[in-house]
Amino acid sequence: MIRKTRPHITQNEPLLFEISSPGKKGYQLPELDVPAVNASDALGAANVRDGIEGFPEVSEVEAIRHFTRLSTWNYAIDLGLYPLGSCTMKYNPRVNELVARLDGLAWAHPYQPEELSQGAMEIMARLESALEEITGMDAVTLQPAAGAHGELTGILLIRAALEAGGNPRKKILVPDSAHGTNPATVTMAGYVVENIQSNDRGMVDLETLERVVDADVAALMLTNPNTLGVFEAHIVEAADILHAKGALLYMDGANMNALMGIARPGDFGVDVMHLNLHKTFSTPHGGGGPGAGPVAVKKHLEPFLPTPRLKRAANRWAFDYDRPRSLGRVRAFHGNFGVLVRALAYILACGGEGLKAVTMDAVLNATYLRKLLEPYFDLPKSAPSMHEVVFGDDRQAKLGARNVDIAKRLIDYGFHPYTVSFPMIVHGAMMIEPTETESKRELDLFADAMISIAREIETDPKQVASAPHLTRTSRVDEVTAARKPVVRWRPGATPAD
Repeated sequence: MIRKTRPHITQNEPLLFEISSPGKKGYQLPELDVPAVNASDALGAANVRDGIEGFPEVSEVEAIRHFTRLSTWNYAIDLGLYPLGSCTMKYNPRVNELVARLDGLAWAHPYQPEELSQGAMEIMARLESALEEITGMDAVTLQPAAGAHGELTGILLIRAALEAGGNPRKKILVPDSAHGTNPATVTMAGYVVENIQSNDRGMVDLETLERVVDADVAALMLTNPNTLGVFEAHIVEAADILHAKGALLYMDGANMNALMGIARPGDFGVDVMHLNLHKTFSTPHGGGGPGAGPVAVKKHLEPFLPTPRLKRAANRWAFDYDRPRSLGRVRAFHGNFGVLVRALAYILACGGEGLKAVTMDAVLNATYLRKLLEPYFDLPKSAPSMHEVVFGDDRQAKLGARNVDIAKRLIDYGFHPYTVSFPMIVHGAMMIEPTETESKRELDLFADAMISIAREIETDPKQVASAPHLTRTSRVDEVTAARKPVVRWRPGATPAD
């Protein structure tokens, strides 16, 4: 059975500027019971801004209907599956939102005295401890604002440790199956990127690694599971190769949703890693934020962690700034605190067995979708899938429809598209991550839609190549939109302007 598309309003929605009518108001104020005074006279002309020319004037009901109608155009995790691979767009329990909004936490000021911040500091300390246990690492900093920021912090820690030993080295190895931010992180940290090709199973090849690790290599940045959804089964041996030659192992922990409760990176020989709390540990993800990218390290890197560090003294928490080998701050204050609160609430609610169940369900769901779709789409790598699966579009491309066309057609079926054309080592990649929160019914509906599209391509590829057909706006010129974006409305303006 194919799910019908969501009901939608057929007409387009004009801007408030376009429906504005002079004199309309969305509010009523009581009669003044004091003398009317000109604002400029009362406050001084320098403190009063000019009126906003062209500001829309609409009634209350017009404003309410406008924004309500716009809200119905948006896809959301509350409506259905987000199959975006690499993103871990899962449903997050609303109770964690409630906890993060408690007055004493939501209104805590970063400059308030330590004696008034003991509860917040206790949350941070417990979260650090929980993440240490989950990852098998020795210390955690909560400062980094997101995953890429955590990557940069981790590589700077490696540089600091190697510099302390007298030689920061020159380059960092990055597999072709790594997250796309890894090369940028390496460059920003002052290193040169050297790429390593994956073997035919989608993993780092140990013989290649042994050959390329020399005295100039500072570290290997390894995403595990990698962006193919494949677990790097030889990560322990890779760590041994690096350590034997004085290099370190950085693990991109963005895909921890496939490991937590089952395996600990610290037991693999990992020296430093980051986590994405907004992906794995309960914060609504998307729309540009918020995020959190804590970094976990082994003991030999702990002295270099950003300041300040939490410490327990005289039966209370305090911030320790006396750390001469530290990187210093990497972010103002102590990270995105609301994200930290949500993460601890999620971990405590799940417990050890619950986190293990999350991982098992995420892997099961991805494997289930792989088995359903494998007869219809090319599977470039044979290794078992973990939390996500990557298909290629070669079969469909020969008939005239590409991965982006299939993604656009999915919108007509009521689903958000998968991740398109990533990882780049798979030609025409279609990257799907269902996460643990999806039911078998939702997975079946998604698979039915994908299979129906594959069959459409066999009989009428133009129908798919010209999709979407049921949206208010047909397919846009994405190149022009990216290179010549129109981000401001002006009266009488046309797209060509």
